[in-house]
Amino acid sequence: MPTDNGSERVEVRKAYKLYIGGAFPRSESGRSYPVSDARGRFLANAALASRKDARDAVAAAYKAWPGWSARTGYNRDQILYRIAEMLEGRRDQFAAEVAAAEGLSRARAAAQVSAAIDRWVWYAGWADKLAQVLGAGNQVSGPFFNFSVPEPAGVVAAVAPRSSSLLGLVSVVAPVIVAGNACVVLAAEDRPLPAVSLAEVLATSDLPGGVVNILTGAVAEVAPWLASHFDVHGLDLAGVEDPALAADLERAAAGNLKRVLLPEREPDWTADPGLTRMRAFLEIKTVWHPVGI
Repeated sequence: MPTDNGSERVEVRKAYKLYIGGAFPRSESGRSYPVSDARGRFLANAALASRKDARDAVAAAYKAWPGWSARTGYNRDQILYRIAEMLEGRRDQFAAEVAAAEGLSRARAAAQVSAAIDRWVWYAGWADKLAQVLGAGNQVSGPFFNFSVPEPAGVVAAVAPRSSSLLGLVSVVAPVIVAGNACVVLAAEDRPLPAVSLAEVLATSDLPGGVVNILTGAVAEVAPWLASHFDVHGLDLAGVEDPALAADLERAAAGNLKRVLLPEREPDWTADPGLTRMRAFLEIKTVWHPVGI
């Protein structure tokens, strides 16, 4: 590439790293792997996460979870909406990455990006409504008040779907954090670039570091460490395409009775998401209180 004075310069290539605790470290192992577009052309080298990276991501999420869950629903709403604003400002970049990853036309990729941003806004709007919709004031026989209150489960690990590199990613991350959980997400193995770009948006937003942590690498290598980790309280296997691996991960999750969402056979990420993923990682706690005289 020529400069203003006619000399040649070396292009500054982007280094795609992990996103852990609000920072962008390289993999602890120093490993990386090539990422190609839908036609097999080289795009970039992505960090190949290790067991240590998975443990660091869980530790960051576990540290961030209490503060995030203690925020009001209104505050989480505003923070998530700000993220949607920033996604809107980088539409062209995301459209180019989605088009390359999934082999879509620019117009279809742009439509996927629009759907992802709209979905993020939709989930943001639920932050201050979950308690009213999922909670209840229960009738009891006695001089007591009885309330059912939804509370976040804790740290949720998710495997992002490869069939929808941005919309699917948003569809597993947003419902986890809007409810007050913290998240460790393993990006689609062969289509991780939209996930890393999402991490750049999160890093420059008001979202506290550690609430979302994004790993790139081999699902079969990293997911078992997340499934068996005792500081992970929920597991979303949306992106696990191998039934045998999904069964192994479900068994590993039983160690501390994790809540597990199994992968759907043919998921439609454009369909109305409903409340399933938000409800899956909430605990409904019941509180009794005597009626004052």
